[in-house]
Amino acid sequence: MNDFDVVVIGGGAAGFFGAITCAESPSHPRVAIFEKGRQVLAKVKISGGGRCNVTHACFDPRALAGNYPRGGEALRGPFTRFQPQDTVEWFTSRGVALKTEPDGRMFPVSDASESIIDCLERAARKAEVLVKTGCDIQSVERSAEGFLVRLASGETFGAERLLLATGSSREAWEWAVALGHTLSPPVPSLFTFIVPDENLKKLSGISVEDVALAVEGTRLKERGPLLITHWGLSGPAVLRLSAWGARILCQKNYRFLLRINWVPALKPPELRARLATEKSAAGARNLSYTGGFFPLPRRLWDYLAASAGLSVERRWADVKNTELEALARILEAGPFRIDGKSTFKEEFVTCGGVRLEEVDFKTMESKKCPGLFFAGEVLDIDAVTGGFNFQAAWTTGWLAGRSMGTIG
Repeated sequence: MNDFDVVVIGGGAAGFFGAITCAESPSHPRVAIFEKGRQVLAKVKISGGGRCNVTHACFDPRALAGNYPRGGEALRGPFTRFQPQDTVEWFTSRGVALKTEPDGRMFPVSDASESIIDCLERAARKAEVLVKTGCDIQSVERSAEGFLVRLASGETFGAERLLLATGSSREAWEWAVALGHTLSPPVPSLFTFIVPDENLKKLSGISVEDVALAVEGTRLKERGPLLITHWGLSGPAVLRLSAWGARILCQKNYRFLLRINWVPALKPPELRARLATEKSAAGARNLSYTGGFFPLPRRLWDYLAASAGLSVERRWADVKNTELEALARILEAGPFRIDGKSTFKEEFVTCGGVRLEEVDFKTMESKKCPGLFFAGEVLDIDAVTGGFNFQAAWTTGWLAGRSMGTIG
């Protein structure tokens, strides 16, 4: 049997950060990372379209925690100890400079996720962390000395301390349950909406910078940019709505009525006044002409007018007041039947995992099983898009690594 002071299961962002932090501690413990796949840091590689959205330029712990539908309250304390500014300094000190985009997302200056991967792998090698890939783990058990990790190959590894940083892994959740933990049921988060409207799909590629979304029959609301796709609706507003509404939308089997306000900057009286002004000013022009009164792409405007029962060949002057009212209702609360979800690229996120009240967030150690630690999405923690999920991985990995490195 091979023995280590610390075994980390999971070769992703949280696992690497925890392993490096632990191995760099003054006690210099023997640390190993076991990764099931053939490659480590796979999610880091694809994040941000291959650029890696490392973190977000939000440096106030309270404001930062507000971006986590699950786990925000638990993370407020940890963010006072390791937050985005610390992440920036960690990578910068190792030769990887980060930049901030207008929306607050932070990427390596190279715009290449390989910069982050290479940095983490170099740091792991320098700290003498053993990285084993292709590890098909059969079981994780408690032992008198700590933990036993058994592989399908027949190898058995002992460890005094164990870090589960496996992301959304059902196997890892089963190990956690076997070691005394309970789970918040996992359901998808960060997904896009399927809309069975062929005319809408013809508008694929059109984006609107500011819309307001509301799920009928719930309190779920969100505002921001929207993208029309060949399957339905995507963009930041949809993704945030799916994150905050992950459990509610799952209960609805992802079938619900979505209301879209296409002009949320206008209050109802202002919208109607603008339509009346347009009717008066446009006169003999047809409805496709808006004179710049509405910040919507022309093809989308035509689609919305048709949804209100208006032909875009009609003259503005011929539109009745009742028809203007129908158009106003479509613009401020257009109904869209959602009929399922679609994964947001490969950057899937899961809502659910190990219950947070069973973990000490000062150390990331289990309250149920001494010597067992958690980091990243194996916990019931998830965030909206923008680098926040990675920041939770860096923070919890760092805390777990620090704690494991000071034991013994």
